[in-house]
Formats: sequence, C-alpha cells, structure tokens
Amino acid sequence: MTDQLQLTSPRRRSRFAAIVIYTLQSCIPPKRWFALLLPCVGALLFGLLALAVDNHFPTAERAFANVAAEGIFALVMPIAALVIGDAVLGAEVRAGTFHFTWLSPTPTWQIVLGRWLAGSFVALVTIAPASALAAVIAGAGSSAGAAFLAAAVGSMSYVALFIAIGCITRRTAVWSLAIVFLVERLLGAALTGIAQLSPTWESRAIFLGYLDDPPARLIRSGIPQGGAAVVRLLIVTVVALVVANWRMARLRLSGAAD
Repeated sequence: MTDQLQLTSPRRRSRFAAIVIYTLQSCIPPKRWFALLLPCVGALLFGLLALAVDNHFPTAERAFANVAAEGIFALVMPIAALVIGDAVLGAEVRAGTFHFTWLSPTPTWQIVLGRWLAGSFVALVTIAPASALAAVIAGAGSSAGAAFLAAAVGSMSYVALFIAIGCITRRTAVWSLAIVFLVERLLGAALTGIAQLSPTWESRAIFLGYLDDPPARLIRSGIPQGGAAVVRLLIVTVVALVVANWRMARLRLSGAAD
C-alpha cells in the first residue's frame, strides 16, 4: 500500500501541475491578454484622473481614494477578473474543449483549484500591479500597497466566483455581468447583507482599511475593513471553489452547441 501511494502521489502532483500549465498556455491566448490589457490601461487612466482632480481634494491620497473606490474597484477590477475567470473555464465549456480535461483521470477539485490558481496568477501580474501603478501616477505612492493588496484579493475572489458561475451555466459572461452590476452594484448599494459578500465592496473596504486617512464618505458601516475584509473575501473564495467543485462533478457535457 505504501509503495502504491508513493507511485500515485507524484502522478497526482504532475496532473495538477499540468492543469495549471495548460490553463496558462492554452486558456489565455493573445486575444485574451489584449482584452485584459484594456481594463488595466483603464486603471492607469483613473490614476491620471485622480491627478487631474487633485486640486479639489486636500491631499493626493484623498483624490486617489475617491477615484479608486468608484472606478478601479467598482469597474476595472470586476471587468478584468471577468476576462480571466471566463477564459479559464467558461470559454472552454462553451467551445466544447473542456471535455478533454473533464474526462481525464484528474479529480475535479484539482481541476477547479488548478484553474483558479492559474487565473489568480494572471490577476496578480496584471490587475494588482496596474492598480498600484495607478496610485503612483496619481501622486499617492503611499496608497500603492493598499491598492495592490485590495486588487489582488478582490480579483482572486472574483476569479473563483466566475469559475463557479462557469460550472453552473454556459452563459458565464452574461450572468457574471448581471451579478456584478445588478446584484453587487445596485442591490449591494442598498443592502449591506449583499455588500458584505461582494468582492467589489469588500475590496474597497480592504483598500480603505489600510489608508492612513481614508475619506469618511467612503467608509460603509456594517462592512469589515482592512484585514477583516481580507478574511471575509477569503471565505467567499473558498465557498465559491467548493460550489464549483460540487457542480463540476455533476456536469453533463455533450458538445460545443450543448
């Protein structure tokens, strides 16, 4: 039994590594990178906007905080994460090529985790640095670390959420946009219970929680700030991945037109 475990364990690890590598190489082609580049450029433009309106706020940090809360974390980050989340699973399910992975002798939890890790890596090298660079462009270099952390945790949570949606429905992009702009933005603005589970609102709370002097109007009561918001989003991420794994084990795939 021990020898068998020693033989199968490396194979399982190699399968998991293959899932991650395949996702990075095949699921995110150049056109996806280009689509991801656009919102990242948008984040930099929001940094320029904060620099342009700097004279309307007491400090550059205040100006960037207001622009980042409404622009980067509410618009740029969800759109960029959607491009990644749809690429690592939803697009393959629609195209019918996900069969090859799904029918392989790889546990579904490894597929879900591998795809999420690959998508999270892409987010960490694109969305998060763009958000930090936007702070530097805005003249608020002291806010760059908070912007990087908030964008990193928020986008990783979004990728997990969009993977779960990709396992539930084939219209990943449509349902994801509906959740982001209708549920999170509209209902989340009115209902704190929804905002407490929203990557948009919680990432903004992470960002504000690590600022020395955040604008009071942006702080929302009932939503954890700083490190507590990081923990909340990690819980949301784990739940989304569990749902994705449960649903993936019950997928019924038949073709691209399925």
